[in-house]
Amino acid sequence: MRILLLNGPNLNLLGRRAPEVYGSDTLEDVAEQCHAHAGRLGHRLEEFQSNHEGELIDAIHAARETADGIVFNPGAYSHTSYALHDAIEAVGIPTVEIHISNVREREPWRRISVTEPACVYQIFGRGVAGYLDAISHLHYRKVHPPVTLPYGPHPDQVADLRLADGPGPHPVAVLVHGGGWTDPYTRDLMDGAAVDLAARGTATWNVEYRRIPPVGGWRDSMADVSAAVGALSSISGDHGLDLDRVTVIGHSAGAQLGFFAAKNASVRPAGFVALAGMLDLGNAGSGFDEIISAFLGDGGHARLPVVDPIRALPSGVPTVAVHGLMDRSVAPDQSRRFVEAALAAGDRSRLVEVPEADHMDVISPLAAGWEEVARACLGI
Repeated sequence: MRILLLNGPNLNLLGRRAPEVYGSDTLEDVAEQCHAHAGRLGHRLEEFQSNHEGELIDAIHAARETADGIVFNPGAYSHTSYALHDAIEAVGIPTVEIHISNVREREPWRRISVTEPACVYQIFGRGVAGYLDAISHLHYRKVHPPVTLPYGPHPDQVADLRLADGPGPHPVAVLVHGGGWTDPYTRDLMDGAAVDLAARGTATWNVEYRRIPPVGGWRDSMADVSAAVGALSSISGDHGLDLDRVTVIGHSAGAQLGFFAAKNASVRPAGFVALAGMLDLGNAGSGFDEIISAFLGDGGHARLPVVDPIRALPSGVPTVAVHGLMDRSVAPDQSRRFVEAALAAGDRSRLVEVPEADHMDVISPLAAGWEEVARACLGI
C-alpha cells in the first residue's frame, strides 16, 4: 500500500503545544515512527502537513493518484470542515481519522466530528500511538476486508465478520478487545488477530461494545458482548458458521467480558480463551483501582460477585488462559490464579505462559510468540 500521512492545523507545533495534552513527541518524531511501522508491514508512506484547509483538500484530491489509504489528523477542522468531509468522500480512499487526545473528554465542541462519517474508522485518545494503530487498521483492512454487521441499535453494537476461505460451515472465533472498558480503545486492536485466525480457517467475529463513560458501564458492556455472541445464531445460515465450534477470545479487560459471554450467551461456546486477561478483579492491584471503580459505578466492589470471573466459576466451558511473562500491564498471576480456581471448580482449564511476550504481543501476529498464542486460540 501507499499511505498518505496527513496532518492539519497546529500539528506542526507538536511537542511544544500543550504537551500535557498532546505529548512531547514532535511531528518529525511521529513521522519517523509511522515510516518505520509502515515499513514493517510492507508499505510506503508519505507525509504532508498544512494549516490551511484548501491545501489539505488539494492533498486529498492528489492522493487519488498516489495513495491507497490515508491516515488523517484534521485537528480542529474535524469539527468544522464539511469541505474536508466532502473531499474524503469524493476520492473514495479508505481514510482513518486520528486524534491524539481524548476528544470525548474535552470541550463539548470537540466531541463532534463532521469529517468522521466520511472515514472508514476513527481513533482517538491513544496519544501518538494512535497513528500506528491507524496504519495497522488500513493494513488489515486491505489484507482481509471485514463485513461490519449490527447486533443491536446502538452505534457501538456492531461486529466485524471475516470468513475463512473454502466451503463452510466454519468454526468461529469471537474476539473481544480490551482497553480497560474505556472509550478510546476499540475493536481495531484485534484486527491482526482476526485476520490471522481467518487465514487459518476460522471465521472471526470481532466485537465492539458500549464502553465507559458513563461511569458504571459494566451492565452495558457485559450485556453487549453476550448479545454479540448470541447474534451468531441469526447470521450463521447466511455465512456458513458452525455454531457448535464457537470460541470466545478476550484480551485484557475484554477477557472479563468474554468470560461472562461464554458462560451466559444464548449461543453456547465450545470454549473460552483469555489473553492477558483481567480475571481476578478483586486482586488486580492498586494501579487498577480507578478504572475498576469507574467500570463498577456506585455499587463498587459489592458488585464483584457478578462481574469478577474468578468469583463466578465454574463457567461450564473449557478455558485456556494465555499470558506473556513480560506483561507489565496485567500481572501473569491473574491467569495463574484463575486456572487454579477453575480446576478447583471442576472446569477444564489450562495455562499457557509465553516467555518473551508482553501485554500486546498476545494479540499481535507480528510478535515472536504469536504462533503459540494462535495454537492456544484454536486448540480448544
